[in-house]
Amino acid sequence: MSVVYRLTQGVRALLAFTQEVDYTLPQRYLSPPLLAAFQQMKPNEQLHSIRVLKAVLAQQPHTPDDLAVAALMHDVGKIRCPLTVYGKTVAVAVRSLAPPLYNHASQQDLRRNRWARPFIVAEQHPRWSGEILQELGAPERTVWLACHHAEVVAGWMDHPYAGLLWRLQQADDAN
Repeated sequence: MSVVYRLTQGVRALLAFTQEVDYTLPQRYLSPPLLAAFQQMKPNEQLHSIRVLKAVLAQQPHTPDDLAVAALMHDVGKIRCPLTVYGKTVAVAVRSLAPPLYNHASQQDLRRNRWARPFIVAEQHPRWSGEILQELGAPERTVWLACHHAEVVAGWMDHPYAGLLWRLQQADDAN
C-alpha cells in the first residue's frame, strides 16, 4: 500500500463530515449492542467500515454474516483511544517510510509517551476490537477476524479462517 494511496484515504477521512452515514447495512448485520458500539466510532471510520462491507459483499455471491460483522467492526477498537486524521496519517507514513521508528514508537507506554499515541493505536486497535466484540457477544469467528485483520495472511494460511481473513484484508486495503 503506497503512502500516496494512504494520504488519499486521509483526505477522504477529512472530508467525511460532508457525508451522512447511512445505517441501513449496519442495521442489517449488527445486533443492538454491536450497532451501539459502531455508532461510537467516528463518522469517517463508520463510512470506511461500510465501504469495507460493500467490498466484501461484492467479492463473492455468498458472505457469511460473521465476515460481514467483522467488516463493519474491525476498527471498533479505535473508540478506546480516538485519533485525529493527522495522527493516523503520520502513523501510516512512518510505518511505510521508517519501519524501525514505527516499531519503536508502537511499543511505548501510552501513559508515559503521549507522542506515540498514533503508533500505539495503529498497532493495538485490532486486539482492542476483538476484546470489545467479545464483550458484546460477537461470534468467535468475528472476534478472530477483527483481532487478526492487520496481520499478514501468509502466517495464517493453515487456519480455517484464512480465506475470510484474506477477503477482509483485501476489502480493508482497498478502502
